Amino acid sequence: MKVVLFCGGLGTRLREHSDTIPKPLVNIGVRPIIWHLMRYYAHYGHKEFILCLGYRGDLIREYFLNYNECLSNDFVLSEGGRTLQPVQRDMEDWKITFVDTGLHANIAQRLSKVRPYLEDDEEFLANYSDGLSDLPLDDHIARFRSKRSIASFLATRTSQSFHCVQANDSGDVHAMGKLADTEFWINGGFFCLRREIFEHISPGDELVEQPFQRLIEKKRLSVYQYDGFWQAMDTLRDKIILDRMEGKGDCPWMVWKQAA
Repeated sequence: MKVVLFCGGLGTRLREHSDTIPKPLVNIGVRPIIWHLMRYYAHYGHKEFILCLGYRGDLIREYFLNYNECLSNDFVLSEGGRTLQPVQRDMEDWKITFVDTGLHANIAQRLSKVRPYLEDDEEFLANYSDGLSDLPLDDHIARFRSKRSIASFLATRTSQSFHCVQANDSGDVHAMGKLADTEFWINGGFFCLRREIFEHISPGDELVEQPFQRLIEKKRLSVYQYDGFWQAMDTLRDKIILDRMEGKGDCPWMVWKQAA
């Protein structure tokens, strides 16, 4: 299945980095988050990517055009530096399509602009490109197919330390607790989509608002509820969390290493 990655947002909540580079290029360790995400999909055999570019899309193009596996992998140097042989190979069998989808387009508009590159595929995957998970993707896809949904996505519990408050109209609190401990689930991305999704998108729509509401009414929207690892990278705090995990070698999203 092809994988559509939304890479064009301004990343305003990660201003410390996104002032100079697009959020998908912000590093976790020595590699950008988009590499980690693509490597995750490649592990499950999905190696055709469509990048929806926007803000500083030129830098994303440059990163892949100048990609050097030796800068982030073990390698063997010989013949006085004339020959470099990476010990591991990352992306030699990946196919990446780069599409300028506009600076201010929303997710649904970006998706619509890459529709021709999906060709005649009846199913495809998509992702916000700013979060990582060890979601069992094969199982997610299997459930999506079994339900005949037009769209499905990962539903997860937030790891943020926000508190959920229940109060009456007078402002009297009668319950309070960590949001992560409640029954609330949030949209974690990791979409499975059928080609019919385009029939439910109108000009100006945002994907998870009007189109998904139409699918709810038709009972064609489903979720994969997952209590495992999921971490977004919306803020500097989120990046620090992921950097520390990578530094300690505690990287549950690196499913390719767990399978080795």
